Amino acid sequence: MQAPANSPAPDAAPLWQSHTRLKSRQLLLLLAVADEGSIHRAAERLAMTQPAASKLLRELEEMLSVLLFERLPRGMAPTDYGRAMIRHARAVIGSLNQAREEVLALKAGRLGHVAIGAITSPGVRLLPPAIAQIKARYPGLRVSVEIDNSNVLLDRLGQEKLHMVVARLFPEHDKGRLRYEPLSEEPVCAVVRPGHPMLSAQGLSLADTTEAAWLIPPAGTVLRHRFELMFQRASLAPPVNVVETAALLFLTRMVTQSDMIAVLTADVAQYYAAFGMVEILPMEMPCHMDDFGLITPTDRLMSPGALLVADALRESGQQIYGAQP
Repeated sequence: MQAPANSPAPDAAPLWQSHTRLKSRQLLLLLAVADEGSIHRAAERLAMTQPAASKLLRELEEMLSVLLFERLPRGMAPTDYGRAMIRHARAVIGSLNQAREEVLALKAGRLGHVAIGAITSPGVRLLPPAIAQIKARYPGLRVSVEIDNSNVLLDRLGQEKLHMVVARLFPEHDKGRLRYEPLSEEPVCAVVRPGHPMLSAQGLSLADTTEAAWLIPPAGTVLRHRFELMFQRASLAPPVNVVETAALLFLTRMVTQSDMIAVLTADVAQYYAAFGMVEILPMEMPCHMDDFGLITPTDRLMSPGALLVADALRESGQQIYGAQP
């Protein structure tokens, strides 16, 4: 026997015990009856017969042991139990609709999270236009960026903390699990403060800078090795009046407040020069870094969003660097 419309619910909790029996079709019918005020019109709205709709509603009421609607001479009106169920049914159906939209958005790459790592040069030149392009097309896609050296970035890629990196591969890296797409080589230049005496020197050469104070990368880094090798190949002793640092903020501050010369990759130097913080010395620097490229894992699938970001990086790379080396 069904409980009266306004009687207390039984002590048992049939909904929690029988939640697996609750059908989404019943929830849709519940909402249709509430909106239409009639089982007949609700059945038409759901493209089902009235007997089938009546049976579905009766099964739901029996499962809950309450009346959800009062049967009136002209239509149906929700009981207190019915209003409670209608409120939750709307939330459930709305949540399911949102879930479907979210899945479709994730599938299309419009939502989700993509974590990118980059070394400094592509971090200041390649990533900004690529990410701006992605965010303009897919504002719901969340993008995070880390700037660090290649070894750190590749470690984080291996730990699945990054989805892709723009960096260099070295012999010690496990290339069997990585896909490498070269983007560009990385030339190096020397920078000084605006108004530095050497900017007006005629025919400035590397030999003219051996006695100067230099800001250089720490020992053990690739750029430090290439810097010293450049002097050695020119039959010159590398500068000894040096300050070692990998901190760009400190380096640029030191340059602007002294006559020191700093060695930087060309993209980074041009970035700071564009803001008037430094000027590039008019001196040939026969020194360059190995090429860097887009590195993605081969042992796991990339999300649709990550694939879109990778394509944007390739597109921007082609525009900025031209043909791949």
